[in-house]
Amino acid sequence: MNTVPAGISGLPVLGESQLRALVPMTAAIVALEAALYDGTAPGVTPARTSVLTQAGQILLMPAATSRFVGIKLVTIAPDNPAIGLPRIQGVYVLMDAVALSPVALIDGVALTSLRTPATSAVAVRRLAIKGAVRLVVIGTGPQGYGHVEAVQAVRPVSHLTVAGRDRARAEAMATWAAGRGLSVEVVAGADLADGLEQPVRAADVVVCATTSASPVVRGEWIRDGAVVVAVGSHEPDAREVDSDLVLRSLVLVETRETALREAGDILIPIRDGECGPEVISGDLSQLVKGHLNLDERRPRLFKGCGEAWQDLVVASAAQDRMQAAHTPPYGTRTGW
Repeated sequence: MNTVPAGISGLPVLGESQLRALVPMTAAIVALEAALYDGTAPGVTPARTSVLTQAGQILLMPAATSRFVGIKLVTIAPDNPAIGLPRIQGVYVLMDAVALSPVALIDGVALTSLRTPATSAVAVRRLAIKGAVRLVVIGTGPQGYGHVEAVQAVRPVSHLTVAGRDRARAEAMATWAAGRGLSVEVVAGADLADGLEQPVRAADVVVCATTSASPVVRGEWIRDGAVVVAVGSHEPDAREVDSDLVLRSLVLVETRETALREAGDILIPIRDGECGPEVISGDLSQLVKGHLNLDERRPRLFKGCGEAWQDLVVASAAQDRMQAAHTPPYGTRTGW
């Protein structure tokens, strides 16, 4: 039985460091795999709700299990970087499923930066060759860093190519990655295509974690058996990979419902009449349970949009570990 606070006085508040202390990347991967395997992860969660404001968007992402209910509120303010504030901010409210009482507040960006790459790692563990050593990560934001850590957790990566339009950011990420024991090269500039082609052709795993609305990776660059992870967009009119890659690949998604609603990488070729919904080969649950035939003669594409059940699984794991350790709140919220 969960210990439920009376109201919100004394509610634990978990920032990035506290969340990662409770749920390291490897623990997040295991929790997501277990939820997919045993069916506790909701197969279909409500579509994220988007509310437009003068400054940008508010996204609401709810999910529920028999033990916990949670909702993530994320704000996207495109002009924030110009005034020294993050483009994306957010908070996650975790509640007991019986009384619907709040039990914890979690930094929403930290939670997203953990669960998204952990979900990708669930796919990469099963899609990438066992000896995958060459990784390309396109995008130098939190998801870029998170995916380096996540892929390292499931494959013996030794060489990394960091690609981004801002050289200073790309070099900062390269320095961080070198500290993790990786041999690193940097591709940077407004037009990445020329510098990216050769590293991508040689890669075992390619991660696209950008804000680009048009393809940054061309299908002709991806060799058979290589894995591409595309997680930068959940918009139906934006994509990071081209139609050629989608048509050539074994395509895996979190759930078909979300992909056919939000994944521009897949929806655009469908709308253009180049393929139908059957281009999706399977979902994460089928992959984890071993129900898919993984054809090694094709590239493998995992398209992630981010689903609310992933937030809930990782937030629940943090709550369970906090309770098991009888850990006092890292911070408290005495009023709202």
